[in-house]
Amino acid sequence: MNKYRCVICDYIYDPAVGDPDSGIEPGTAFEDIPEDWMCPLCGVDKSNFEAI
Repeated sequence: MNKYRCVICDYIYDPAVGDPDSGIEPGTAFEDIPEDWMCPLCGVDKSNFEAI
């Protein structure tokens, strides 16, 4: 699975880790994250992420 980088703050979403603080379990593909999820560092939406 690809990792995704926030173009605003450089936060990396790693599917192997997920985002447990936001209720996203490890192993969750970026495409499967709810549309209302926001970057845990800067608060922007998923449209501001790019695959790396």
